[in-house]
Amino acid sequence: MGATLLAVTVVLAALVIRTAVAELREPGSGRRQWTFLSDRRALCAGALTAVILGMLGWLHAGPEGAVWAGLAAVLVAFTVPQGRRPR
Repeated sequence: MGATLLAVTVVLAALVIRTAVAELREPGSGRRQWTFLSDRRALCAGALTAVILGMLGWLHAGPEGAVWAGLAAVLVAFTVPQGRRPR
């Protein structure tokens, strides 16, 4: 389980670093990248992904599958609002 948590942490840290680099290049872009935290559509897509993959992951891999399902949910929620224009 330790290796799984480390891998998931590294992926999430890469997302944060990507946002920081984009913010340095263009101020305000970090806020646009993290708009999914207040976007109802993105949060619903992430929650649905977490539930479905969480159940399947738990059945097949136990707690490690649930951790990967959580990462998948964050990535889905992160990408949903990217194609839409900010209001």
